[in-house]
Amino acid sequence: MADLAHAALIDELETWPKPGLVSPIDSGSHHDMDAGTLRRSAAAIRPFFVALVSAGREGAGMADLRAIGLRAEAAMLEATGGVNAHRGAIFSLGLICAGAGVSGNIPASAEARAEAVGRLWGGAIAGAPTSADSHGGRAARRYGVGGASAEAAAGFPTIRAVGLPALRLGRAHAPDDPQAARVQCFFALLAILDDTNLLHRGGAEGLARAQAAATDFLGAGGTADPDWRDRAVRIHRSFVAARLSPGGCADLLATTLFLDALPRLA
Repeated sequence: MADLAHAALIDELETWPKPGLVSPIDSGSHHDMDAGTLRRSAAAIRPFFVALVSAGREGAGMADLRAIGLRAEAAMLEATGGVNAHRGAIFSLGLICAGAGVSGNIPASAEARAEAVGRLWGGAIAGAPTSADSHGGRAARRYGVGGASAEAAAGFPTIRAVGLPALRLGRAHAPDDPQAARVQCFFALLAILDDTNLLHRGGAEGLARAQAAATDFLGAGGTADPDWRDRAVRIHRSFVAARLSPGGCADLLATTLFLDALPRLA
């Protein structure tokens, strides 16, 4: 389970072109991290996914899960020199790991694994105060959007309705190109998500600009269009010029990839 969570983080990192975000090609709109930073972070937090599966199996409550998550954040910050590389991923992937621990070896679809988080801990997640020291938390309060907490509390509806179908559509477009499937998924998420990282960096105007670019990309055929890479690179460069970074979409992409891999584990 932890190996799959780690692999999902690496696959998200290596997805390219992914407008505004870090990849092995460049650092996107970020000046404080690169691909090496994210690789160190992913390795540092991997053991905590093991702990979260075990905690779920043992019936741990939200307070216990949060304590493990905070230890994972501390390990991440130590590995990255203080850079928040994967806080959102720790939250989302960690809850899914804990949910899988609760259900044990019972086979379940990706959608069922997502829904389980809301069923098990939706009330506790929704009732928890939004983090006062995160950019995403402040943006969520300022602009009145739900953010990562609302998504998890509802059982990841955006992943179930958009992320997973887009990933499967991308595979249908190019069965031998997993990169294309991940890009299709990313742009589908970008087109509809009220990404708090985009709101933090670009305000409502930046979010609308990013969503419009993704909608245009998909409207032109997405990764089914032979020129999709060139078009995605142009969008990436425009995001970098405007310092836009859809970090929430990156977290949801990694979470989608993780959920998609879990049924094969059973």
